[in-house]
Amino acid sequence: MKASVIGATGFAGAELLRLLDGHPQAELAYITSESSTGEDIAKMYPHLRGRIDKKLVSMNDLQKIAEGSDVIFIALPHGHAMKIGKQLRGSGVKIIDLGGDYRFKDAKVFEKWYKVEHVDPKANAVYGLTELYRKDVAGAELVANPGCYTTCSILALVPLLKHRLIETKGIVVDAKSGTTGAGRGLKLGSLYCSVNENFHAYGVATHRHTPEIEQIYSEFAGEDVVIQFTPHLLPADRGILATCYAMLKPGVTDDAVAQAFEDMYGGEFFIRLLGKGGCPEIKNVRASNYVDIGWQTDARTGRVIVMSALDNLVKGAAGQAVQNMNVMFGLDETTGLCQLPVYP
Repeated sequence: MKASVIGATGFAGAELLRLLDGHPQAELAYITSESSTGEDIAKMYPHLRGRIDKKLVSMNDLQKIAEGSDVIFIALPHGHAMKIGKQLRGSGVKIIDLGGDYRFKDAKVFEKWYKVEHVDPKANAVYGLTELYRKDVAGAELVANPGCYTTCSILALVPLLKHRLIETKGIVVDAKSGTTGAGRGLKLGSLYCSVNENFHAYGVATHRHTPEIEQIYSEFAGEDVVIQFTPHLLPADRGILATCYAMLKPGVTDDAVAQAFEDMYGGEFFIRLLGKGGCPEIKNVRASNYVDIGWQTDARTGRVIVMSALDNLVKGAAGQAVQNMNVMFGLDETTGLCQLPVYP
């Protein structure tokens, strides 16, 4: 199975290279970068030395890349994948987009939050949160890989929404991410002196993952769900921790909450249920495709607090993309992704 990565020099792209190199059924075909065309990827990312000795090429000849690939991963900022996807439709190559271009059922929602006109609004993309949509992913030609915050937040509350155990009004998602979630580009807020010994919120009431979370919450709740989502930047390389607050419906017991999680995730390889009182830690999922979920109820306030943790570059990006690739090609879903987390 020949796999190409368009946008291989970003953090998510480099993580894709690492995972694909260890995948027994995958062979790297093309890796692209417009800013570093002709350079050896191992010079840019020395940790790949001796394993991936390929030169970066331009994506100018997309048709050539498509003809030499079975699957193409697009790891570019929003606004690029929709142009590529439109151009390659009907070519026979499968596409997995790690950006936000194809995540919304309504292109107008994308345009409102991303401030970019959607040039491929009629694309038949499947939302690739694998545990929830694997049957759709299996038959897809185009998969929209979910965002990192969204994967963490959606998996935390969907079981309770599906089983109608929580109120749909007043949901609060408070999430924290490591700095790689902001990408590899030079930004003042990502500099060492800005991040070290610091911690702050950003994108308050405006973050683009808000409508993506709401879209999936609404689908499983059977009604429109509006949330309060606030992301924060951690002084850490990797990891996302989401703490989600919701009001329990009258009479809902701890046993019902536990059963809802077990019903949805009891057989899921990559979701580890910590149960009542379990508090996930980002260090325990580092460099892995696992998601750890724990929860607690508060009889005083009537709320349930669900906590989830994942690695934003693996399950939040490249790992889930490879998981989707496995499903699309009929492979065991865990192929190439069974590594234990790196600790400490």
